[in-house]
Order: sequence, then structure tokens, then C-alpha cells
Amino acid sequence: MPVHTLPIHDDGTFNFLPPTSSVPHETVPHEDTISSAASLDNEMSSDAPPVSNSSPVSTSAQPIPPIRSVRSRQPPSYLKHYHCPTLPHVANLVQSDSKSQFPSEESIGLTGLYNTIKMESIVFYPAPDRGHLISTVELAKLILSQNPSLTINIIVINPPIKLGSTAPYITAVSATVPSIKFHHLPTVSMDPNSYPNSMAIMFDHFRLVNPHVVDLLRSFSRDFTVRCLILDLFCFPALEIASELNIPAYYFFTSGASCLAVFHQLPNLYETTSQDFNDLHTTLLKLPDFPPIPLSHMPEPVLFRNNPECLYIIECATHLKKSAGIIVNSFESLEPKAVKLLSSSSTESPVYCIGPLTTTAGQTSENVHECMTWLDSQPSGSVVFICFGSMGLLSKQQLREIAFGLERSQQRFLWVVRNPPSENQSKDPMNQPDPDLDSVLPSGFLDRTRDRGLVVKSWAPQVAVLNHASIGGFVTHCGWNSVLESVLAGVPMVAWPLYAEQKINKAFLVEELKLALPMNSEPESGGLVSAAEVEKRVRELMDSEEGDSVRKRVVMKRDEAMAALSHGGSSRVALAKLAESWMRN
Repeated sequence: MPVHTLPIHDDGTFNFLPPTSSVPHETVPHEDTISSAASLDNEMSSDAPPVSNSSPVSTSAQPIPPIRSVRSRQPPSYLKHYHCPTLPHVANLVQSDSKSQFPSEESIGLTGLYNTIKMESIVFYPAPDRGHLISTVELAKLILSQNPSLTINIIVINPPIKLGSTAPYITAVSATVPSIKFHHLPTVSMDPNSYPNSMAIMFDHFRLVNPHVVDLLRSFSRDFTVRCLILDLFCFPALEIASELNIPAYYFFTSGASCLAVFHQLPNLYETTSQDFNDLHTTLLKLPDFPPIPLSHMPEPVLFRNNPECLYIIECATHLKKSAGIIVNSFESLEPKAVKLLSSSSTESPVYCIGPLTTTAGQTSENVHECMTWLDSQPSGSVVFICFGSMGLLSKQQLREIAFGLERSQQRFLWVVRNPPSENQSKDPMNQPDPDLDSVLPSGFLDRTRDRGLVVKSWAPQVAVLNHASIGGFVTHCGWNSVLESVLAGVPMVAWPLYAEQKINKAFLVEELKLALPMNSEPESGGLVSAAEVEKRVRELMDSEEGDSVRKRVVMKRDEAMAALSHGGSSRVALAKLAESWMRN
């Protein structure tokens, strides 16, 4: 079949499907050789009058004479959104039902045609945690907004460990976006006691479920024209499967372009060092125009080189260049140096920055959280929001230091407090019981700060909070979704990384992008951030020239983000180029 090039318009919009003029033409007998062929054309055309019952189609099977001349015929207009052959030559036509103006499907051979029609599909294979699943669904929605005729099939892993239930979220998406279908993989039997930690369990699980992924992809290929597979970085074992099935495979990198540039360096760093990264505090990763990053700030799984999870991440990074492309949840003007570096290498896969992808505020009059009502009573831009995400658990000692720092800062605050980790609790950080605030916070703290602060248990609607007019700052763990949500809301940050790639994100937010102030701990403190540091940074963010400077830059990036997402913006153009690439494959 000929290759179709997707036209990209000046405003960044595009057509997923080739224009009618680019559809391969089919030759059919001339009108004077088979008169019924012209009648059939009229019947199949949406703008042609119906066939009159007074001129029935011949029921006798006639031999087809040699073709004396040919004419071009376009496929019926109602088939233009499907990847399918045009109607084959019809040699045997039978009498249509006298009660109908149209021949039956069986009488003109349409039953077989319908069986050959395949709608187009894109398959997603995300990591099983809620954050990655939400980012995947938002990307799927973005793609559907440009081509609503697509079917999105999402492969869902049933994890062998507790990661927090995604069932309510999946149910909600299925009810509101019927073009998105979820397909659960069978459960794989594993012995958790034979693994050193939960991450090692999950990484091995990605390999063990591969046979089931093969079965699903083959099933999708029978029912759809599968344009591509978009998989999470951690799901790289499926890359080889896609290649064997001739399905183009793209990675969806849910963090930023700067972090992706660092990930590209991990295999080389691993090969050229012999010590654990965790011990290399003064050995720096230096990339062109990037802030230097200590190797001890690399993502937690690679800090100890002999751990199985370290080797898995190195293998993940090695496979990046083997994909058809890498989709990044960012926009070019947020990380221009990283995008330039990634685009300059001819040996790496092309990068498509299509973000920012974030969820909507999701507040209705029926489910307004108590904190939103409290924020309504606060002055504009006066409240600092402290929240460490769904996986961020802090010790009781650290919670007390934060409390003392907030109290001494004299700033208004909204603080989400979660239970500190403990051995007798469930290992599922997403399903912890609500904390006993009187137990985990200093005595009298709630009473002393009642007039200017609010502490909520476990969870708050972060997007809605950040977009409230009363919010003037955000103390964040630097999870990439939280960073993008803060940028889109125009809220400056204090960067306090906890796990995963968050120390890398902090380096770029503070030193390169200057969208955040750092929250630091003393080397001898074992990572504990003091009350004095909390007080200093909160005051600096909310009431200083440096805080105002950070605020102005964040507002500028907010405007650039909106421009990137608009017609003709860089993210829309990148999405169009991405679609063009998978149409070529």
C-alpha cells in the first residue's frame, strides 16, 4: 500500500487520515460493460439518490466482459475514516427486497466487506501506578481530540504488590470517554518473599507478563489496524514483541526532557565507573549547558550498581534509542537546552515534546473539598501550599520540623499531612489511614496557627488548590506532574525532592530554569530538613525580591505553556509530526 504523508497545516493542526485524493484509485469496468456497477456506486454514495424500485438490479449472474476502458472511483464517503479496501468488483447481483429501496447487505456482498473493515487503533502500555496511568490517559485524550475516530486500547497490569487502586479511575474514564478501552492482563503468580524489595518484584513482573502482552497485541491486530504501541519506559520488554509483530513502538517518558537527557547517559556512566553512584557525591555529570549533577543524585534504583533494579534501569535506558520515537510530557520553551541536546544526536530516537499534560481541577458544587472553602476566605496570593504527593511519606520528626518552621514563618499555609511510615503499617503508601494530627504534630500547633493555617489529612485536590487565587507558593516534592501543574497555575515553588528522579528535577528547576527555590538539608543531618530552613525558604518564597523574581518567571512559563498548546504551538506541531511518523511506518 502506498505511503501517505499527513499534511501539517500552518496552525499546527493535521489530518490523521490521508485526503480523499491520496486514496489509491481502483479500476472498475466501464459503465457500458456492467450497468449495475454504476447503480451500485450511486447506492453507496451518501449524496446520491436512492435506486428506484422500478429499476431493479438484475438477478442473473453475467460473465464480466473484457474491460475496454477504465475510470477512477473514490471509496464511499462514509468509509473515509477506516483503513479498508474499496468495494471489490461485483459479479453476482441479486434482486433487492421489494420493500426496500436498497439491496440487502448479503445481496451485494457487503457482509464480506464489513468483515474486512478495520478501525485504526493506538495501543498504550503504561506502568501500573496511578500517576503513570493518568498521564497515559491524558495523552490518549489529546490524541483523540485530533482524531476522534481512533480507538485507544490501554493494557493494564495487575501488579503483584499494592500500588493503590486504579479501578475507580478506570471506571470513570470508561464512562466518560468510550473510545478508550482498558484490557487487564492476567495475574502472574510470584513469590514476593524471594525479592529484595517491591521495585525488584515489579521489574521482574514486566518480563513475566510478556506472553500475555503478545496475546493481546495479536488480538488487537486482528480487530484493528494498529498504528503503534506507546509504552512506558519501565515496560521495555514489550519493545521486542512490537518489533516481531511489525508494530512501531514509541516510549512515553512521563518526566521532563532534561531528565530524559540524563537517562540517556546512564549506560555510559555505569560502564565508566566502578563505584556505587550513591558514594560519588563529588563526581559530577556534566552535559553541555546543563547544571552539574552529582552522581549520588541519580534515581534511587541506580544508586547501587549490583542491585537487580539498577541493571534493569540501565537496560531501560539502553533501549531508548531502539524505539521509533520518544514522547515527552513537556514543551520546548520550558526546557530548550535539553530539547536541543536531544535533537542534536543522529543516533538517538526522535523526541516529541507534546505537553504539558495535566488533569483538570475536577471540582463540582457537589464535591468541593473543605480546604477550598477555607481558601475562599484568604487574601489573594497569600497562602503557601505544602504537599508531597501520593507516595511522599515523612518521618514524625520531619513533620514536627515543618510545623515549627511554618509557625515561625508567620505565613499563611495549607498543609497536607500524611501518616509517617512505620513497620506495622501496610506497605501500600497510597492506602494509609488518616493521621492522628494531635499525635504527629507538636502540642498546641493547631490551636496556635488556627487563624492563618489549615492542616488537612492525607489528600487535597492539588490542581484545584494550585489554581485558587489565594495560593502564592508551593512546597513540592518535584514530581514532574506536580511541577507542570504548578507551572500551568503560575505558582512559584520550593523544591524538596524525596525519591525517584526528583533530585534531577530539582537541579533543573532551581539552577537552570529558576522556577523554584531550594529546600536544603545539612550533610550530617541524615536528610532531615530543619525548622530554620523551612522558615527561611517559606518566607523567601512569599515575601522577598528573589521570591518575586521566581514568581515572574513561572508566570512567563505559564503563558508559554498555553501558547505551546494552542493552534500552531510547538506541542501541537510536535503531535502532528508524531502522528505523521506512525502513519509512515
